[in-house]
Amino acid sequence: MVRLAHDLDRRDFIRTFSAGMALLPALGANGLAQALGSRRSRVAIVKTSDRAHGVTEALKLLDPKGMAGTRVVIKPNFNTADDAPGSTHNDTLSQLVKELQARDVRSITLGESSGPPQTRGVMEKKGTFDLARDLKFDVVNFDEMPESDWVSFTPPGSHWANGFALPRAVVSSDCVVSTCCLKTHGFGGVFTMSLKLAVGLTPKPIRRAMHQSPDMRQMIAELNTGYAPKLIVLDGVSAFTDGGPSRGELKAGNVMIAGHDRVAVDAVGVAILKSLGANEAIMGRKIFEQEQIARAAALNLGVASADAIDLVAGDGESRALASALKAILAQG
Repeated sequence: MVRLAHDLDRRDFIRTFSAGMALLPALGANGLAQALGSRRSRVAIVKTSDRAHGVTEALKLLDPKGMAGTRVVIKPNFNTADDAPGSTHNDTLSQLVKELQARDVRSITLGESSGPPQTRGVMEKKGTFDLARDLKFDVVNFDEMPESDWVSFTPPGSHWANGFALPRAVVSSDCVVSTCCLKTHGFGGVFTMSLKLAVGLTPKPIRRAMHQSPDMRQMIAELNTGYAPKLIVLDGVSAFTDGGPSRGELKAGNVMIAGHDRVAVDAVGVAILKSLGANEAIMGRKIFEQEQIARAAALNLGVASADAIDLVAGDGESRALASALKAILAQG
């Protein structure tokens, strides 16, 4: 049986937390832990080399609810302006915007902070402002925001000794949509998919300290406690299996995936990298032992194990890929 687990928004979290507390006397601590641990997540898999087709089919399979009337913030991967998977492909972004508009969202704003290149220059090189004009969405350069537009976080027990900040527009958004790439990260992150996308939401000065820290991968996961995307689309039509994030060993992944759960999406992404034959940092460690994923799961940001991921596919080729990925996920 396929079960769908949606990320909770803040209001839902309060209601769910209150309900959980009410159940605690009846369930006991062990019973409540088991109930929370039963969370499952659905991830849509589309085998394709056509990005626009892949976005459309993945969203049909996932069937995201509650988007009508929302103010959407899209967080792409614009670390640099390099060709995909170095950055989000314009075909992926364009089709995602069209799909959101078809679901009657109220507005769409793309927000990003690139690095190390200047964000405005990256956007100009990628034609983002022209795309925004043609498709009627807004663009926000986080580098140009005043201090009042940032929200500070100091989560207890985190590796961020001085805390971190995220854009108020993202933290308070009705609906955050992440669109990431499929690739390894050659500067300590191991891989860069939906969890690491959060780094582009931080002020640039704190990123340098993070990249120099031995706790970098755990810090990446901890950034994700500050916001919760309702939809994640991962473009795996092309992939870096070594190097990255801007350039690397390029292979054809020919897959598009979509989900609601950052842990599940990244776990499936790592499984795809394993299926393609990636570097030792990917191949030599179990998926849920990767520090980004392990820390995010421990923080209850998504599923706790690979067997809680339900892969869904709509055609023969996609089902065959899903079956192969399920076997890789089953190894941990």
